[in-house]
Order: sequence, then C-alpha cells, then structure tokens
Amino acid sequence: MRSNHLTLAFAYLRLSREEARNGESSSISNQRSMIESYCRQNGFTLVHCFTDDGWSGGNFDRPGFQAMMRELECNGANTVITKDLSRLGRDMRESSYYAEQFFPENGIRYIAIGDNFDTERENIMAPFQFAMNEVYLRDGSRKVKDVLRNKRENGSYCACPPYGYRKNPTNRDQLIPDEMTAPIVQRIFKRASQGASCLTIAAELNADGVIPPLKYRVLYRDEFSEEGASHASDTWNHTTIKRMLKNPVYLGHTLLGKSRKVSVKSKKKVSVPADEWAVTENTHIPLVTLKEFEAARANLGRGTERFMAYDRIRTSIFSGIAYCELCGHAMCSCGTVYKGEREKYWFLACNHQRREFPDPCPGARIRYLDLVELVRRDLNSLIAMSDEDVQRMVEDALALTAEASRKQDKTLQREKANARLATIGKVIAKLYSDNAEGRLEDERLYSMVDEFQREAAGLNALLAELDSPDEADDVEANYQHFFELARQFTTIEDLDRETLQTFVERIEVGPKILPEGTQKIIHRSQPFRQRVRIIYKFIGEIGPEPERSMPPTGKS
Repeated sequence: MRSNHLTLAFAYLRLSREEARNGESSSISNQRSMIESYCRQNGFTLVHCFTDDGWSGGNFDRPGFQAMMRELECNGANTVITKDLSRLGRDMRESSYYAEQFFPENGIRYIAIGDNFDTERENIMAPFQFAMNEVYLRDGSRKVKDVLRNKRENGSYCACPPYGYRKNPTNRDQLIPDEMTAPIVQRIFKRASQGASCLTIAAELNADGVIPPLKYRVLYRDEFSEEGASHASDTWNHTTIKRMLKNPVYLGHTLLGKSRKVSVKSKKKVSVPADEWAVTENTHIPLVTLKEFEAARANLGRGTERFMAYDRIRTSIFSGIAYCELCGHAMCSCGTVYKGEREKYWFLACNHQRREFPDPCPGARIRYLDLVELVRRDLNSLIAMSDEDVQRMVEDALALTAEASRKQDKTLQREKANARLATIGKVIAKLYSDNAEGRLEDERLYSMVDEFQREAAGLNALLAELDSPDEADDVEANYQHFFELARQFTTIEDLDRETLQTFVERIEVGPKILPEGTQKIIHRSQPFRQRVRIIYKFIGEIGPEPERSMPPTGKS
C-alpha cells in the first residue's frame, strides 16, 4: 500500500430499477446523505460522487463505476465509500475481487458503511455478506421472471410497443393504436396484400419521407442515449417491412417470450423454441384484418420462390465479397441468355441502381468471367513470388503501415483530447454558475475546478507531444500466414468459392473508364479500363494498381 495517507474520498452510489420501486431506503439521495455525513464525522474530504442510477449490480459494466475506476488510476483519491457492499455490486466473485483484492493491492481504502466493512480492518463476515448479496440478486431475478410470466399468461404486453402502437396511459400493460404510425402500418399491409414487394414498399415510404420505426422512437417516443440514437437510420429497408408483415401483434394478438437471457449475470440472449412462446389472442385493437394479413404473408418472397424454382440459375462465387466502389452496396448477378449462351452474358452489377431507391447509384458493372479471370491471375502472381519478392513486399508494407498508423493514432488522440477539453470548459462554467446561484459551496467548487484544471493541463501536454513518432504495427506475421496458405498451391486453374474465401476479404468494382471522347460502348471490340480493388485477407491490397485494362467482351 502507499505510505502517504490522504483523506480524499470518492463516493459510489448505485440503485437498480427494481430497488427503486421498493421505497426510499436505498435511494440515491439517501446514499449520498449517509456518505456525506460519514465523511464529515470521520475527517474525509469527499471529492466526487459517482452515480449509476437504474443499473443492476449483476455486473460491473456500469458508466459511473467505470468512470470512478479511471479517476482512481489518476490518483485523484485513495478511498472509496459506499452505503453498503450491495451498492458496489451483487456479483459475489467480482464484488469480492474489487473489495478484497483490487482496492487493497492498489493502495485504495474501501469502506462499506452499513456492513461495517473496511479494508484497513479484518472483515471476517465478508464472504457471507458477498454471498447474501448474490442470493438477493438471484432471488430478485426469479421474482421478476415470475411477474413477467404471469403477465404474459394473462395477455399483458410487458415489452416495448411495436411500431403502430403505444402503451395505454391508464393501463401500461395494454397496447392502443398510435395515431401517428398506425396508418403507416395499415398502408404497408395494404400494399403487400396487393403484391408489392418489401423493397418496393420501403422505397415508397422513403420517397414520401416517412420516418422509420427506430428513428420515430428516438425523436418522439422513447429516451435514448447519444450512442443508442446514433444507430437509428433515416431510411426504411426491406428487412424492417418483412419483420412487420410477419408480426401477429397487428392482428390484436400478444406474442412474447421469443428470447431469454443466458443467465442472471449475462446480457446475452438466446432464442426460445416457438412452442414455448407466450401467445395470447385478442388482447388489443387490431390494425389489419386476418384476410389482409394472410394475403400479405402469402406474397412474401413470391418473386424469390419463382426465381429459385428455375433449375439453371447462376450462382456467383463473389456473394458477400464483391461490392460497388461508388456506393458500397453488394454486386449481384444479372444478364440474360442469348442463343443458349449463358456465361457470355453474365454480369455482376451494383444492387443499388434500382430506380425505386430514393438516391440510386450510377452503378458499376463487370462481366462475371472477366472478374473470375482477373482474380485468378492476381492470385497466381502472388503464389509464384519468390522469397526475396515476399521479403521486399513485407518491408514496403511495414514502412507504409508505420506511417498510416502514426497519422491515424495522432488524429484520434487529438480529436479525443480536444473534445474532452471542450467538455471540461463547459463543466467548469456550469460549476461557477451553480456556485453563483448557491447550489455549490465555495470549498467544493475550488476542489472540483482544481481537479478539472489538472486534467486540462495533462491534455494540453498530450496535444503538445503528439508530433513524436509512434512504433509501426508489426505486420510481418500476417504476411507470413498469407504466404504459408499460398504455398499450398502451385497454380490455380479454376477459381472456386472456397479458394476465393481463403484469400480474398473484399473486392471493389468501379465504373468503366472509356477512351477519351467516347461516351458508351458500341461494339464488342471497343477497349475500356475499369478500376478493380482486390483486398486480400491478412495483407490487404497489393500495390497501386487501381485501373485494369479489360479485354473486349461484348456489349455493356
């Protein structure tokens, strides 16, 4: 432990949603008051209170706790105080680790007031206290599951309302139509029952500026964190439409229990077999009729079924590998059969060129066999490389990687430092405002401002040192692994899916580049160039070869 004994302390406050419903005994304000009183009576200077309001004690992935751990690393305080051991956490193993191992080993005194726990004394009853806290966690989880199971069996809707519905203000377990979104759901089912595909319906909704489900929740209904809100898309996609068309909730039925948590301590969920789902019919007002629902379901995937019934469909080995350079969307098979010739008129084209999209891509297109041959030749050239050629390639890659790594790391560090400095400036201004209005004592103000100013000084020093070079990433092992795989081949005669997946991570195809003064390909013998980037697994792109001359292959 550290020899110097400071009296600066951090308070950690935690309250789960379940505990909040049980009364005020463990409320955040009650915890804060108890710790402040303890500090005054025992000569501790309370530097900061870290709070996790609404967070379970089942794991330690909590923002307030993690923020406190980062501050402890900066030696901001040498004491942590909680109301009792359960506030630190209810996971027996991790709570015991922090309280009895991590804190003492790092010279941090930990005090749990209510349980008379202090790392500077013997804590004989600690193992039993940690065990009882976990028992409480498991028992609470069991009770919650029992309540949810009972609600499901009674037809109560104890989950997030689906798009088109909202919770009844007078009965939170019942759904009622949402006046803003219910007509959109009815429109989707009507178009689907008329035979419109999910892609077409999504394109129509985007063209009309209809807000998609998650974005609607972010803007008008639910509270999201900044990170959570960033995942909301501004456009509809066909997957969302398909999921809605399969959901029996729009018939007025409740369907819950499709997944469950792996354990009380885990956030991971697993699927539950369909025969174990909780289904209750006629629990709320339906938005569509059974006839409309069944018609929409019947039309789902009808085009795909017709296509798959064709016994001579083309199967591309580039699925999930080839993408359009212009927009980033996947390349898909297209073309026709003329006089029995299939492969001659087989192309890969950007999947986002369709006119029903709100912002269609200009598109890239390449003959399938040309791409196969191009990748095959490229791979064979790598397989044929001598050991000396490989070593030169590794040396060049190391030099390039070092320079890219330095630039990227410096940019990221500079952005984070500047963002934090801006936040510190706003926080300090708020502290002075609170002090002027009497909400913050002078002593506390000076203590917190000094702490932030020390952090700001460190950040400014970091910004001043960002010109120093960083070590390059070691890429030699990746190259060695790639060429160990390549040495298993003498030459590749026929490129298949398995070989392609072994070596290639991604292929990006650009538009055709025609000779100057030419606007379109008129005859088969007309040459053109096309940008094709092959990004290999482990080693990335090899050499600056952005544009490749293509042989004349037919009309484009």
